[in-house]
Amino acid sequence: LSTPDTGQVQVLGASARRAVASGRIAAVLQTGGLLPDLTVAETVQVIAGLHGAKPRIDDVMQLAGLTDIARRRVGKCSGGEQQRVKFALALLPDPDVLVLDEPTAGMDVKARRRFWNTMRESADAGRTVVFATHYLEEAEQFARRTVVMDRGRIVADGETAHLRAELGGRTVSATVPDTDARSTIADELRRAGADEVRVDGTRLTARTTASDELAAQLLAAGATDLEITAPTLESAFTDLTED
Repeated sequence: LSTPDTGQVQVLGASARRAVASGRIAAVLQTGGLLPDLTVAETVQVIAGLHGAKPRIDDVMQLAGLTDIARRRVGKCSGGEQQRVKFALALLPDPDVLVLDEPTAGMDVKARRRFWNTMRESADAGRTVVFATHYLEEAEQFARRTVVMDRGRIVADGETAHLRAELGGRTVSATVPDTDARSTIADELRRAGADEVRVDGTRLTARTTASDELAAQLLAAGATDLEITAPTLESAFTDLTED
């Protein structure tokens, strides 16, 4: 919707403005865009008329989970319900590319789960879904590709699982009752160059690329409550954006 100062932007081979006008790209914005005095159903009907998409109204209302609140005025809807209304409006032209800005802000747990199930089905059907979020757990669970930006600059772009794996190693944690065994293993890990080796009471934690070997060693030393966790997208983001 904005005209760039320099350069060009194309969406599916056309200008961004033409792609928006033709319904090939749609967006769910975080704020604004709704008239409070209309009902949910009226809002969807008006926008459907603009796009010539009235046959899609029932399907879109169902996909967005709006059927039960169709007669409610938009101004009486919660923040999460209004997000679902915006989602329905974005789906009306059946876009090839769907852009989401903090799409689940204000949604409860059930609505968030239903929303992401719908997004996964859309992606499986061939639609490109691009979403900006600060909920990194959501990105970790649902994004197949992650682009990390730091102050407007792209610092990483790749498969989500690959970005996490690039951090190197998994975190292994266990309770080791034997004091001597605990100290010996911790010293060996530090000499081997393992990261974040910590001893908190009887609990030993370390990040290592040899997580299976460490787990076997801990179990042989009588360890209990063993946990092995992969790097998170949050830790990847922190590593990539720290000065």
